[in-house]
Order: sequence, then structure tokens, then C-alpha cells
Amino acid sequence: MLYGILAGKKIHLSEIARSLNETIPLKKTIWRLSRNLFALEEKETVMENYVSLVKKQTDEDNAVIAIDNSDITKPCSPMMEAIPDVRDGSTGEIKKGYYTIEAAVLSKGKKMPLSIYEKVLSAAEEGFISETLEKLCCLQSLSAHFPKTCVRTLDRGFMQTNILNIF
Repeated sequence: MLYGILAGKKIHLSEIARSLNETIPLKKTIWRLSRNLFALEEKETVMENYVSLVKKQTDEDNAVIAIDNSDITKPCSPMMEAIPDVRDGSTGEIKKGYYTIEAAVLSKGKKMPLSIYEKVLSAAEEGFISETLEKLCCLQSLSAHFPKTCVRTLDRGFMQTNILNIF
């Protein structure tokens, strides 16, 4: 995996697979990389290291964190894994897709947002409990890594009493 990232200078699995130049079909290589990435046991360690690097690029005590929930609609991809119906925030229509939660912290000088939390949610996924629980997990993750002195800007989707009580 690391060789593929370094050789291809990209992080998409398809690009990593192409850079490996294996004799098996590309689809099989992508599937193997995906399976191995999913089985990675050090996910939390990798995330901790990433957040530590991001914190060096920010004014940690006075950071501005933007937290947003959104949707990704995939009307032309009805066979995607665990794809539920979602309300398209742009049109108000119900379409096939996923909900997302993302948090980004502004770098020193407030010039660039750096992603510190991102999750794609599917109500059809096994083990999914609720979107509210996922929002709480996001906020707890941010609280574990950044002090309470940080400014947190929330989307209106976070305006629920049980979420606001965290602050």
C-alpha cells in the first residue's frame, strides 16, 4: 500500500493499484487493497498521528473548527454497498446516497481548512444506530484532541439539546 502511494503519488485505491503494475486484473488488486485497508488494526493510531500533525499547523488554543453534516447523492449508482435513501439538501428530493459528517480546523493565519474528522454514514449499514450518535462521536473526538477554548462552528443539523449539552 505504501509503495503504491509513493509510486503513484495519489491516495485513491484505483491509482495505487495502477502504480503497482500487477499481473492480476485491476479490479482484483483494488479489492485486495480495500480488504487489507479495512482490516488495518492501527486505524486509531494512524488517526492520532494525523491529528498531531494537523495540530502543529494550527493555533491549538484559539483554533476555529468548522463542523458540518451533509449528504452525497448517488442517483446513478443504485447498486453501491449499503446505499439508503437520503434527503438531498440541495433539492429537497429523496434520492439514493449517504450522509456525511466532517470537521475541519483552520490553519495558522486562518488560511486553509485542514480536515480532522470525516465519516460517511449509511442507515442501511449493519451496526448503524443513529445520525445523532455519529454527531456525538464527532464532537467527542474533537473534545479529546482540542481544548474547550477553540471556537466550534456548527451546522444547524447539530442544533439538538443533547448535542448542545456537550458544550
